[in-house]
Amino acid sequence: MKITLDSEKCQGHGRCYALAPDLFDSDDEGYALLLAADGVVPEGMEEAATLAADNCPEYAITVEA
Repeated sequence: MKITLDSEKCQGHGRCYALAPDLFDSDDEGYALLLAADGVVPEGMEEAATLAADNCPEYAITVEA
């Protein structure tokens, strides 16, 4: 599974890093940062990745199986 973050769409609501702190962090201004540079979701984190994507109000997160 791969995950991508469109930083241009992110408005810093923080739902992704609240729901999936092992996959996301925030920068100094509160915008999301994807921790997996290659976008590969570690085994066992698939549900967290999907939850973060489903709860992003800007649809800035995409998950691909």
